[in-house]
Amino acid sequence: MGKYLLVDDNEAFAENVAEILRDDGHEVVTSSAGEDALRRVRQDRFDVLITDMKMPNMGGARLVHELRRVDPGMPVIVITAYSGDEDLKIARAEGLLAILSKPPNLPRLRELLAVARRDGLVALIEDDEALSDNLSEVFRARGFTAVQAASVLEAEKMPSVRPFVAVTDLRVPGGPDGEAMRRLVMRYPGLPVVVITGHSDVVPPRENAGLFRKPFDPALLLARLEELHRERPRPGTA
Repeated sequence: MGKYLLVDDNEAFAENVAEILRDDGHEVVTSSAGEDALRRVRQDRFDVLITDMKMPNMGGARLVHELRRVDPGMPVIVITAYSGDEDLKIARAEGLLAILSKPPNLPRLRELLAVARRDGLVALIEDDEALSDNLSEVFRARGFTAVQAASVLEAEKMPSVRPFVAVTDLRVPGGPDGEAMRRLVMRYPGLPVVVITGHSDVVPPRENAGLFRKPFDPALLLARLEELHRERPRPGTA
């Protein structure tokens, strides 16, 4: 069973969701403020953070940002009524497992909690938006959190939290073939990189953790990610 931190300034809503999850056998701690939630994260270890976005003083985006400094590997699920909010875009860039609308679809929330993985951040560099979104959903279904970029510049602006793996097309806008990969590896030395490409003339670098030529079976890519996740260095062992 999981241990979850649920943050929402609507205390009645938070307690209602918490009781449902407790009835499933989980341990749930509720908090009505971002500052209090961070204090709890510093004192205890949770499997997943579930948070609202619009809250007084410290909203969900700031909470996620600060969380990444305290416990960077914790999966985050956002439950919000503001699907187009600018703060939500900021939080998404820092790595969210999922965004659910209020009131949440409880079966979907349970599914996400059941698969959520610690230290499961994937840097996904792909300029084909449909393919990127499809792969992100495939990853999410197995508990991986994807942070997406569609160009060399966007890859450069990815959050500072180290992913456990990068999945990258070698030919994306903003630089020569392989530039996004090169910059990621410079930023995160030793980062495993799985290459995906649809260009037969592109020669992948020898230093890669897998090569998938489009079209490929996403299940095979997912299996490779799961293998790399099992093999990742644990904190204090790298």
